[in-house]
Amino acid sequence: MRLFFRPVIGVFIAMLMATAAFVPSAHAQNNAVYLATYVEVMPNAVAPGTALLKQYRDASLKEDGNLRAEALAEIDRPNRFVVVEAWRDKAALDAHGQSATTLKFRDKFKPIADAPYDERINAALYVTHGKAESQSGAVYVLTHVDVIPAGKDDCMAALKAMSVDTASDAGNISYEVLQQANRGNHFTVIEAWTSRKALDAHAMAAHTLAFRARLSPIAGALYDERIYKALN
Repeated sequence: MRLFFRPVIGVFIAMLMATAAFVPSAHAQNNAVYLATYVEVMPNAVAPGTALLKQYRDASLKEDGNLRAEALAEIDRPNRFVVVEAWRDKAALDAHGQSATTLKFRDKFKPIADAPYDERINAALYVTHGKAESQSGAVYVLTHVDVIPAGKDDCMAALKAMSVDTASDAGNISYEVLQQANRGNHFTVIEAWTSRKALDAHAMAAHTLAFRARLSPIAGALYDERIYKALN
């Protein structure tokens, strides 16, 4: 399923495992701004698209106010990517949106784009670390969770419980819940796992099945879950 989010003017960006601080099972207390940006190139442009995204990631990491910049490729559809970013505050994000790095990336990306890139500005809601430390060969999952407005609080409670339970699962590296700035009933969940085997075991865990069942009555859209690997 292809989702297109309303672009944020003057900014291109998105988020996993960089220099942002992690606070176990707690609300974030800083002004950091997070983005998850979905990018799609034509099937015959995977190589140049990958090169562009790596250049963009590396340059963004050097900019003032950047806390995190990661580029991930969807495993089953390698022409689809997501960029995950965090910035110190909105001012740093806005400055990045007008930087030479961002403008150059956009200009070079246009000829190979297969769809408009889609951005979502978020704030950290719940962030946890699992027991695993190694990120070599990690598998990443980004899920867009959309519930009806009346179900927002129930969804937040379910996501909080899920963040606690998932941190105890074997092979979990991190579990992050972000809340969209302008739509409080929309969330982005970012997970990192040591392997696909660990992810599959998590998918069959009792607490995961309970979470899905709890979410079903209040869902506002299909549960959009995508599996990625990092661009190294």
